Amino acid sequence: MILRRFFILFGLFLFSFSCVFASDHTSGNDIGHLMTTLVLQLAIIVIAARIFGLIFSRYLKQPRVLGELVAGMVIGPYALGAFSIPILNQPLFPKIDAVLPISPELYGLAVVASIVLLFLAGLETDLPTFLKFSGIGSLVGLGGVVLSFFLGDMVAVLLLPGVDSFMSPTALFLGTLSTATSVGITARILSEKRKLSSPEGVTILAGAVLDDVIGIIILAIVVGITKISHSGGQVEWGKIAFIAIKAFGFWLILTILGILFAKKISKGLKWLRSNDAMAGVALGIALFLSGLAEMAGLAMIIGAYVVGLSLSQTDMADELRERLYGVYQFLVPVFFCVMGMMVDFSLLGSIFIFGLIYTACAIVGKIVGCGIPAFLAGFNIKGALRIGAGMLPRGEVTLIVASIGLSSGAIGQDMFGVAIMTLLIASIIAPPLLIKSFDGGNGLRNQKLAREDEIGCRIQLNFPSVHISDFIRMRILQAFNNEDFFVHRLNLNSQIYHIKKEDVFVTLIQKNRGIELTTDIDNKPLIKLIVAEEILELKDLLEGVKDLDSPDGMCEDLVYGIFSEDKK
Repeated sequence: MILRRFFILFGLFLFSFSCVFASDHTSGNDIGHLMTTLVLQLAIIVIAARIFGLIFSRYLKQPRVLGELVAGMVIGPYALGAFSIPILNQPLFPKIDAVLPISPELYGLAVVASIVLLFLAGLETDLPTFLKFSGIGSLVGLGGVVLSFFLGDMVAVLLLPGVDSFMSPTALFLGTLSTATSVGITARILSEKRKLSSPEGVTILAGAVLDDVIGIIILAIVVGITKISHSGGQVEWGKIAFIAIKAFGFWLILTILGILFAKKISKGLKWLRSNDAMAGVALGIALFLSGLAEMAGLAMIIGAYVVGLSLSQTDMADELRERLYGVYQFLVPVFFCVMGMMVDFSLLGSIFIFGLIYTACAIVGKIVGCGIPAFLAGFNIKGALRIGAGMLPRGEVTLIVASIGLSSGAIGQDMFGVAIMTLLIASIIAPPLLIKSFDGGNGLRNQKLAREDEIGCRIQLNFPSVHISDFIRMRILQAFNNEDFFVHRLNLNSQIYHIKKEDVFVTLIQKNRGIELTTDIDNKPLIKLIVAEEILELKDLLEGVKDLDSPDGMCEDLVYGIFSEDKK
């Protein structure tokens, strides 16, 4: 009933839009007409992406990204957008050409969205976690990439007509497509089951970091080989080695320089003394490096990812993510919707069987390729299955690789549809498989892999009521703000905050009447000083009003238990 009402309302909306569209914009190629068309099309895309995303997440219990993809398929040039309504002189989303069915304006907006997406993905990369579990994570990530790439490339050579070489651009792009991993869905499931810090959880996150890096480097190599092939040149192993060295060298040098100069970049951004300005300039740097990467013959997303990765360990990383959250929420659904609009349904029938075989190989490549190294490293069968299932979902990187392959002519609309099919099936299969695998049982054969928290200290504050605890929490957070710390709330539904300044990191958690601050042992004196100054200031304030019917001993109760320590 709800879905039927939605489609009726959505149809009425499209009809009213067409009436407005037809009234004054039926012809012409002037800039005003093009911009008006873009704005009106963008309005449809934003609304459709949001509504379909909400339906998929709320009613179908599927990731929002799948709804945004389906929205693009429904309104795109191969579906509703292809029909001319009687009062219109042109389709809603006319097909431009066979290679790029959407307008250059829309595709350009999607490219910018992909840069924002990878920039924020770099900001969210947890390098300490990667380094701590780099051994097992590297084996897991590398195993998944190698087997997935081999299976994807091999299936293309064996089953696709006209693809007779493992070095064919189509085979290479299909191999690259199968390596992509999106752990956003996995991270959400692990967080809900409180397994994000488990050995399997941190191994998945560490493996995903290497997976993304290797995938981006492979993409750069494949793009270079494709350009050589299209220019009529003969692909030689020497040229391939040069492309690989250039791609890896570009990423490695920029990453090392970015990490080395991250603090100086951060200091320069802080000189602006405006969080909004810092976020804007940081995004500008990501766009600039993306352009340099493209000029170097690599993919734009490499430059964006490197900038995000470089700034991920600075104290302003959370602040940058929060300030750019609105840009992300606007552009990224547009990106997924535009990618959905590029799916040609008429071609899917002829390659449906191939798509199922390719998807099966992509799933096996991740489960087996990541599971076997995990098993050899000390996990049991159940733990290896958990890691393989956690590396299974596909997402934004798959779409970015597919769009680059489509725009470069390396793959056609049919193979782009295969990429979408793989993304949808893998992302639907992964959540229930992962949830089921975590039902009971330890995932370790080697108990030495059990995660031990780093040595640190806790500062605990206890108060007579929740209202006083809320008030003290806000005062403490403001005190850290006054000391130029960056304060970031992790979740709107919980009182958990990350507080950062250069090398100082503090976690503040409020639970009912208590407040707990966790930090490294070396930072304990500084944190105690900041909190003590705030508590003493409040104590003096309460002493001044003690005679106004306040219960005896209230001030003593407020500071009861302050600075009680608990070793992790």
